[in-house]
Amino acid sequence: MIRSSFATTVGLFHTHTHGGAQARPLKANTREVTHCPEAWLVKILSTLFVYRVPDSDLCFCYLSKNINPFIAFEVVKKLDNPHIGFRFWEFSRFKLNIRHSFGTYNLLTRSLCKAGLHDLAGKVFECMKSDGVSPNSRLLGFLVSSFAEKGNLRFATALLLQSYEVQGVSTVVNSLLHTLVRLGRVEDAINLFEKHLKFQSCNDTWTFNILIRGLCCVGKAEKALELFAEMSSFACSPDIVTYNTLIKGFCKSNELGKAYDMFSEVKSRVGCSLDVVTYTSMMSGYCKAGNVKEASLLLDEMVDLGIYPNNITFNVLVDGYAKVGEMSCAEVIRGKMESFGCFADVVTYTSLIHGYCRVGQVNKGFSLWEEMNAKGMFPNAFTYSILINALCKENRLLRARDLLRQLACEGVVSKPFLYNPVIDGFCKAGKVNEANVIVAEMEKTKCKPDKITFTILIIGHCMKGRMGEAVSIFHKMVAIGCSPDKITVSSLLSCLLKAGMAKEAYQLNQIAVKCQSNDVAPQETKAVNVTVAAC
Repeated sequence: MIRSSFATTVGLFHTHTHGGAQARPLKANTREVTHCPEAWLVKILSTLFVYRVPDSDLCFCYLSKNINPFIAFEVVKKLDNPHIGFRFWEFSRFKLNIRHSFGTYNLLTRSLCKAGLHDLAGKVFECMKSDGVSPNSRLLGFLVSSFAEKGNLRFATALLLQSYEVQGVSTVVNSLLHTLVRLGRVEDAINLFEKHLKFQSCNDTWTFNILIRGLCCVGKAEKALELFAEMSSFACSPDIVTYNTLIKGFCKSNELGKAYDMFSEVKSRVGCSLDVVTYTSMMSGYCKAGNVKEASLLLDEMVDLGIYPNNITFNVLVDGYAKVGEMSCAEVIRGKMESFGCFADVVTYTSLIHGYCRVGQVNKGFSLWEEMNAKGMFPNAFTYSILINALCKENRLLRARDLLRQLACEGVVSKPFLYNPVIDGFCKAGKVNEANVIVAEMEKTKCKPDKITFTILIIGHCMKGRMGEAVSIFHKMVAIGCSPDKITVSSLLSCLLKAGMAKEAYQLNQIAVKCQSNDVAPQETKAVNVTVAAC
């Protein structure tokens, strides 16, 4: 039925257009307007290819005479579906011998990759090359990034090696390196550079900036400095991004001396000026080391130079003073913000709340909480976590419980670290039933208990002598693929043995040994002070 209707449709179309649109080659760099007959043909083809590929001789004969590369591009564009677009491309290329344009190949390969159909995209790209259609650097950059992100680094590298003669090849190189660094595959990025790129002329300053950033992110600032020293041999000069990345990297690894050396080098370098990122990075390093006064002096220095601080700069200082307990200074910095056109945000308030909670002024922290809510600012998970932890330390468990309910209502994504302190508090208070209810509420929000949650529950039930339930929780922990650690196992075994349940202790120990042999070496449970000795 569809075959006959297709033949009838093209026959009517042929009559309507007085002989049909004649196939004609496209002029290079010419953007054509779809004329009425061509527009109808595009519409008909787009509709019919949704249902099936035409296979009658009449259709072949008619389409081979009336489809040109321009119409083929418009069909793929109108279909807006990578599967059907591929089907049409395959039919028109292999059945009708259409030599597709760069526009069609560009559109189709991109849409296939975005749909995760990289095998088909690779097939289309190979045909593109065999048709003599040259890809540009933008398409190649997209493809190498997409294939690398998909996990096919071999194909991405092969594409890169074919790109050296393409104008703008540095774009392709940097796209691939940036993707690898973004995915945390810094070692692969460095190996690619050492093996294939080091002796090519396609490297630029941005190439080095990407690699230096990757190395700094994984704590290898020294290796990044070696790469920095090599830049001149590639006729590349470091820019402010290079220096800022290194300063941030050394601050992250607590090497403030080397960070300051870079900072001083920028000051003396011609054609490279300090900016707000440079100062903020250096201030962050000082604050992290507890030297907030030095960071404050840098704030004054940057203002004197006409470099205006931004919200991030002020938040770094507020957080620095809050962490050392100098809340009056933190409030002074908050007061300065408005004079520079900056306003306290969620990060500012979270740092202040954390500071007040650290010095035991939890009620002051709640005052700031109410202030930020009154201003229409929505607390994030870390804001909730700070207050929940502070309340649990003061044994104000019911208030902490209220905050858990509130975050669920306000749409904050639930995480175990928000629930664990409250569960631990109720277990230590002997209110295990209440702890179980909180866990049920936690799971209702699609937040799965983690290793710490299970450890708290197991020890809590053991402390109450509810050994059967503790064993059940252990089995549930293992069933969902959460491998117990040493604290969990030793605590439970100790309590079972004291309760005269040696057989159960032996069985659970066998399960624990099996879990640990299938997992990485067991990690110690952190962040929650569970009472083990009470067993």
